[in-house]
Amino acid sequence: MQPFNEKIIYENPLVPMKIYLKKREVSWNDWHYHKQIELLYIVNGKMDVLVDRQKYTLHNDDVVLIGANQLHRDYSYTSEYIVFHFDPLQYFDPSTLTYMNLFSGINVALNELNYIFYENPEAKRTVSQCIVDIYREAIDKNYGYDMAISLHIRRMLLALLRSDRQQVLSSNNHVGLDRLKSVMDYIENHFTEKITVTEASSIANISYSYFATYFKKVIGMTFVDYVNYHRIKLAERILLTEDISVEQIGEKIGMENTGHFYKMFRKFNQCSPNDFRKKMTDFH
Repeated sequence: MQPFNEKIIYENPLVPMKIYLKKREVSWNDWHYHKQIELLYIVNGKMDVLVDRQKYTLHNDDVVLIGANQLHRDYSYTSEYIVFHFDPLQYFDPSTLTYMNLFSGINVALNELNYIFYENPEAKRTVSQCIVDIYREAIDKNYGYDMAISLHIRRMLLALLRSDRQQVLSSNNHVGLDRLKSVMDYIENHFTEKITVTEASSIANISYSYFATYFKKVIGMTFVDYVNYHRIKLAERILLTEDISVEQIGEKIGMENTGHFYKMFRKFNQCSPNDFRKKMTDFH
């Protein structure tokens, strides 16, 4: 059987994650992958998890990390466990977006971070507790639960970052970040205006032909996606705080072509601006 691309459906468009408790008897599941990071936390029982060529045997209170688009399957020996999927891109604001490349899976297979859980009990406890707390927040949905989930995810990523003794995540080029700082500062101040690759490459003093490749390697997304990400994040805030039309919002963020605005908004939120506004009004 061919591996399948699992589509993860989010309940709340402002909380791009899915978490649930699952109970299984003795069984295999099929090879699959998805664009989200996945964490499994074993409540009780035993499970073998295969990620690419690696095998992890998990028991009570164990946790395993599976990177975005990594091929995986598992075998349950009768188990109860929490499954947690989330899109890391959505949990970095513009001021911390440079860290996103570390968890994108572009330069490293994120399952290599699982060594942390075997050699660092404190980090394992922190990540496990974050998963449990996120599950409770998602079930209870108390006021501010979306903010609480975001905080737990960031705490979990920070624990992994600071516990990475083997520097699995060190592929991010900090020299490259320094070289692009002037460009990123310019984008921060001008992203509602027209910004071209030619202009950006000139600011960074990098040749036009190399700039696009260099930017994606360092930041983890294309230059155009990075600019559009800033614009869509601003659009989200306007949708929730100002009573103006979608067309007016597009103009305010520098996307005067309404069709293009809708396309980009769907790319980052899996829904239209109007659906986003309605769903968030319903949730709050």
